[in-house]
Formats: sequence, structure tokens, C-alpha cells
Amino acid sequence: MPEKDLPPTDNSAETPHYHGHRQRLRERFHSAGPDALSDYELLEMVLFPALPRRDVKPLAKALIKTFRSFAEVIHAPEPRLREIDGVGDASVTQLKLIAAAAHRIAKGEVRQKHALASWQDVITYCRTSMAFADKEQFRLLFLDKRNQLIADEVQQTGTVDHTPVYPREVIKRALELSATAIILVHNHPSGDPTPSQADIRMTKTIVDIAKPLGITVHDHIIVGRNGHTSLKSIGVM
Repeated sequence: MPEKDLPPTDNSAETPHYHGHRQRLRERFHSAGPDALSDYELLEMVLFPALPRRDVKPLAKALIKTFRSFAEVIHAPEPRLREIDGVGDASVTQLKLIAAAAHRIAKGEVRQKHALASWQDVITYCRTSMAFADKEQFRLLFLDKRNQLIADEVQQTGTVDHTPVYPREVIKRALELSATAIILVHNHPSGDPTPSQADIRMTKTIVDIAKPLGITVHDHIIVGRNGHTSLKSIGVM
């Protein structure tokens, strides 16, 4: 659905009411910082460039009402975003640009730091990359002997509740990259990060294949909108 951006008023001397609101929002952002803005206000600022001649507050509020948070809006599937009245190509592009920037920043932070000494960065990166995806993905973080990230790869993408995983392919790829350790990550689009019995069995299979080859499986992290679960921390691997 295309944006219905309002045309300029016929009376050029009359300034639209939302111009003052935009300026006040920008000033608060610069003086008090982003934490002073609510999710819908931050979303308004994201939408300013996409809809320069429109009051975007109602649209921002509608998006937050539908998807619940700023993070869930920018990571929402494009078809669902377009279901919201007033969202079109420019708005979708702007929202997905912010999502891509968040992913790129998180990825850069993980690459620059000692992965296991910055475990929260790993969790943040995984959640930024996958927590709001509408299909299940199985991701692999390959590490060297210093636990620095060698590669981050999505091995498989599945349906809304299943991703086929081939343990021998996981280990084969680790050997190709000369990785000495791996972190398994996948998402649950349902939002609940609780591991299934299939998740646990698959993890144990990968650990059993990797161990004789000198490859350590540090953890299997399951992420969802409602948080994350570390299989290592709950004692199942």
C-alpha cells in the first residue's frame, strides 16, 4: 500500500501543525538523549524522512500497537508492515534500513571483541539478528582458538516452527574454516525460547561428532521475542 503523504497546503504561509512537533522531538532527542523518547516517538523520528509532509505520530502509534515494540516494528516481515494503513515503499525501506544498521553494528561489536569474554554481546547480536524473524533459522558462529569470530553463517532457514539441521554438515563447515569452536544459534518465531526435545537431541549429536575432532561446542542459544535460553546454562549439554 503506497504512502498517502499529504500534499503541501495551498496556503504556503500556513505551517502544518506537526512541524513544531517534529522540531520539539528533535530537540529533546539531542538534549536529553534517545532514552528520553518512548518507542513510538523514536519511531516517529525514523519515519520523518520517509513521510516529510505528513503527521507520522498516528502511524507510529499504530505500528507500536500492532507489533508491541520498536524492535518488533523494524524487524516485522514486510507483508505485515504493509497491512498497516499508510505504510508504503518509503516507510518500509526506512524501517528495514534501521534493522540492517542494528544488525551490522551488533555484528561489528562481536567481531571486535573476545566473544566469550563478552557473552552479553553475543546474546545481543543473536537476538538482533534472529529474535524477530518470522521463519526459523539455524545460525553458526565459528570461533578460532582465541574465541574470536571467524565467520557467522545461516546454515538453514525453515518454516515457522521447524528448521532441518544436518550435524555432519555443521562439523564439515567448521573444519573448512579451521574453527576450533562453534556456537549454535536458532530462533523460535513463536517467541518462546524453551528448547524442544528435538533441539536437545540435535545439540548432543553435534557435540558427539565434534569432540573427537577437537572442535568444542560452547553453547546452543535459542532466541525469541520473549528472551533467550542457553542450553549450556540449563544443563542439557
